[in-house]
Amino acid sequence: MTAITRNSIVVASRDQVASDLGGETVLLGLRTARYYGLAEVGARIWELLREPISVSAISETIAREYEVTLERCEADVLRFLEELAEQELIEVRGGP
Repeated sequence: MTAITRNSIVVASRDQVASDLGGETVLLGLRTARYYGLAEVGARIWELLREPISVSAISETIAREYEVTLERCEADVLRFLEELAEQELIEVRGGP
């Protein structure tokens, strides 16, 4: 697995299906045949992952929208993206 850094470009994998169910985003990993539920912040990150985006841009957006420090936000975003990558729900590309 490619290491994820703040400069990595990430995007939702083609091997998944996502749906909004009453404010919660539900994902189905087609390779793993497993379902995942994402609450508010996770769902917002997933929305940002529809197009290729840098980890730093995700962190800046989430920090601004949820009024949290950038340092704390970036650590949490990186951890979340690593979990998504482990489940093959996102693709990780090199940084710029």
